[in-house]
Amino acid sequence: MIRQLRQRFIRIALLALTMAMLLVAGTINTVHLFSTVNELNTTLGYLAENENAISQEKHKRGEFDEFGENGERPESFTTGDSVQQIKQKGHNHMQNTLEESRYFIAIQRTDGEIIIGTGSKETEYTEEELLAIAGEVFSSNQSSGQTGPFLYRLNEKPDGAVAAVFLNTESKYAEVTTLAVISLSACVAGILLAWLVVSLLSDKAIKPMAENIERQKQFITDAGHELKTPLTVISANMDILSMDTGPNEWIRGTQKQVSNMRKLVNELIYLSRMDEADSRLEKNSFNFSNAVQDVAAPFAGMAEFNGKNLILSTEENVTICGDEQALRRLVSTLCENAVTYAPEDGDILISLRRSGKYIVFSTENATKEPMGEEALSHLFDRFYRGDASRSKEKNSGFGIGLSIARAITEKHGGEIKARTTDNGRLQIVCTLPES
Repeated sequence: MIRQLRQRFIRIALLALTMAMLLVAGTINTVHLFSTVNELNTTLGYLAENENAISQEKHKRGEFDEFGENGERPESFTTGDSVQQIKQKGHNHMQNTLEESRYFIAIQRTDGEIIIGTGSKETEYTEEELLAIAGEVFSSNQSSGQTGPFLYRLNEKPDGAVAAVFLNTESKYAEVTTLAVISLSACVAGILLAWLVVSLLSDKAIKPMAENIERQKQFITDAGHELKTPLTVISANMDILSMDTGPNEWIRGTQKQVSNMRKLVNELIYLSRMDEADSRLEKNSFNFSNAVQDVAAPFAGMAEFNGKNLILSTEENVTICGDEQALRRLVSTLCENAVTYAPEDGDILISLRRSGKYIVFSTENATKEPMGEEALSHLFDRFYRGDASRSKEKNSGFGIGLSIARAITEKHGGEIKARTTDNGRLQIVCTLPES
C-alpha cells in the first residue's frame, strides 16, 4: 500500500506540473503565433497601401534600376507619399519592420505582361522564380492569400494595371517554430527534472502518512490478539452457564455475538497482514479450475436453498502460480457476496477463463436495489454499505469481505473492479496474472 501511495503521489505531482507547464507554454506559443500572423498581415497591408511610395523612394536613392520601355516607369509608381512623408506620419516602427522584411512587388500591365517592381526587397529568389510566383497568383484571380512562403495581396491601379505585394514569411514562421521547439524542450526537461526530484523526495513527503498507516495496522494486529483472550473466556463461560442452567435465548445470543466478534477479529488481522509490505505469499502452481469448482460447489446448494440459481462456467485446466489458500478465499468471498445479495429467483453467474497472459474470474448477479457509480467506487472500502440490502440488520456480514478480496488480488499483482452491466446486473471482475 505504501508503494502504491508513493506512486500515486508521484503521478499526481507530475500530472499537475505537466498541465501547468503545457498551459504556460501553450499560452506563450499561441500568443506569439497570433502576434506573428497579425504582424505579417499588418506589414503586408502597409506594403500594399504604400507600394507606390516605397518604389519611388528606392528608385530615388538609386537602390533599384528603372524598368519599362525607354526608361519610363509605369504610372502606377508615380503617385503616393514618399517614404519620408510616411515617416512623418508616425510610421517609424513599420519602417524598421520593413528593413527586416523580405518582399517583392509585381505588376501585371494592361497588356498582360508581368514585371518586377523597383520596390522589391527579395534577394534569395531569381527574377525568373519571382515572375513564376507572380504569374501563378495573377492567374488565380484571388485578391489575397498564401502561396508557398509568400503572403500576398493584390491592388488594382487606376490605369488598369494590377499590383501584387508578396511578403516572405519564412523567417517569421521559423521564429514561431523555434520558440515552440525551445518551449517544448524546456517542458520535457522540466518534467524529467521534476520526476527526478519528486521521486527522490516522495518518501519524505509521504513518510508521516506511511507511519500512520503502519501504526494503524499494528494497532489492529495487536488489538486483535488482545481481543482473542476475552472472547475465548466469554465463550467458555457461556458454555459452562449453558450446562448449569440449560440453553436459553440469552446464552445463545451471547454465543452468536462472540462467534461474530471472533470472525471479525480474524478477518481484520488477515486483512492487516495482507496490507503489510513485507508479508509474503506461499506461491505454487496449481489447477485453479479445480479450486474454483471445489469452492463454488457448496454455494450452489446454498443458492438453491434460497430460491436462487447459481451457474458455474469454468475453463478447464486453468493453472495459476499463487497462494492457493488465499485464492480459494478470494473465490469464496466473491461467491458468498453474489449469493448473499442476489434477489430470489435470480441467476448468479460464476465464470473462470483465460485472457492472454491473464486469468479472469468474475461473478455476476442482479441486485435488490440499483447500484450507482458512487456505490461502485466504494464497494471495496472497509465496512462500506452502500444500500439497504447491505445493511447489518439484514445480513450478518461486516462489510469487510470485498476489502479482503481486493487485498488478495493486489497481493498477487492483479486488479479487481466492479461495474454494472447493460441490464443493471452487478459484475465483479478479478484479473490475475498467470504467474
